[in-house]
Amino acid sequence: MKLLVTGGAGYVGSVCAARMVESGHEVVVVDDLSTGHIDAVPDGCRLVQADLADVADPLLAEGFDGVLHFAAKSLVAESMADPAKYWAGNVLASVRLLDAVQRHGTPRLVFSSTAAVYGEPDQVPIPESAPTRPTSTYGATKLAIDHAITSYATAHGFAAVSLRYFNVAGAHGRFGERHTTETHLIPIVLQVALGQRDEVKIYGTDWPTEDGTCVRDYIHVTDLADAHLLALEHAVPGEHRIYNLGNGTGFSVRQVVDTCREVTGHPIPATVAGRRPGDPATLVAASERAQADLGWKPERPTLETMVTDAWTFARLTPRVRRSSD
Repeated sequence: MKLLVTGGAGYVGSVCAARMVESGHEVVVVDDLSTGHIDAVPDGCRLVQADLADVADPLLAEGFDGVLHFAAKSLVAESMADPAKYWAGNVLASVRLLDAVQRHGTPRLVFSSTAAVYGEPDQVPIPESAPTRPTSTYGATKLAIDHAITSYATAHGFAAVSLRYFNVAGAHGRFGERHTTETHLIPIVLQVALGQRDEVKIYGTDWPTEDGTCVRDYIHVTDLADAHLLALEHAVPGEHRIYNLGNGTGFSVRQVVDTCREVTGHPIPATVAGRRPGDPATLVAASERAQADLGWKPERPTLETMVTDAWTFARLTPRVRRSSD
C-alpha cells in the first residue's frame, strides 16, 4: 500500500512509519518538524516538510491507499494555557485532512487518539464504552477529532479506526522518544541516570494502590505500531471503529523507578512531592475489543523490556537533535 504518515518524524509516528516500511509499504511522511526530528524519518520514506493543513489536499491528490494520522500538539499543560494553538493545530488541521480524504477517495484512515478523552474514569480497566469526559484542552481536541471522523466516515464511506492508547514506552531500534519538553515518566527517570536531571519526583505516596503511588498502563511502542498495521487491514468501509490499547495491567511509579534502577545500574535519587491535582490513582486500558477484532495483543508486555529498549536508545541518542537546532 501507499501510505501517508502525518507526524512521522515524532516518536510514535516514526516507529509506525518504520514498521510500515519494514512491512513492504510505500510511505510518505508529512511533518513540520516543530517537535519532530528529521533524522527520525525512516530510510526509504519521502519527507514532505510542511504544515499538514497546507498540504493535505495536494498530497492526497497523488493517490494513497491509507493515512495514519499522528500529527498533533500534545502537551496537556500547554493546551490549557494556549487553547487556540490546540484547536487550530489539532482540530482544524484534522478537518482539512478529512476533507482531503473525502475529496480524493482515500479508502482508509487510522487516527492516533488518546486515553485522555476519558478523563477520570468511573471504572478500571477502562472500556471503550466508558463516558468521555476529557479534563484538558488536549483531550477535548482529540475527542472532537474522533467525532469528526465518525461523521466523515459515515457520510463518505471510507474506513476509519481510532486507537486510544495510554502510556507509550520503549524504542524500536534507532527510533525512540526524545522531546524538547519531556513529560513522560520513563524518559524522565532515565534522564536522571544519564546525569541530565538530579532526581525524579514522585507525586504522592498515599494513593489507594498497592504501594501508594499512581498506577499507569504502559505499552511498548513496537506493539503499538503493529496495532496500526492491523487496524489498516481490518478497517471496514463506512465505519469508524475505536479501540483502547494497553497491557491490561498497570505499573506503579515506584515499579517504574525501581525497574529503571535495575536496568541502568544507577541509584536514581527520588523525592516525594505532594499529589498533583487531577491525577487519577489508576489508569489501565481494557483491550479485549482490539484482541477480538484485530487479533492484536502485546508481544513485549514487560516493564523491563520497555525500559531496556528505552535505555539503549537514550544512551545512543543525543537528548535533543532537531533540524532547527
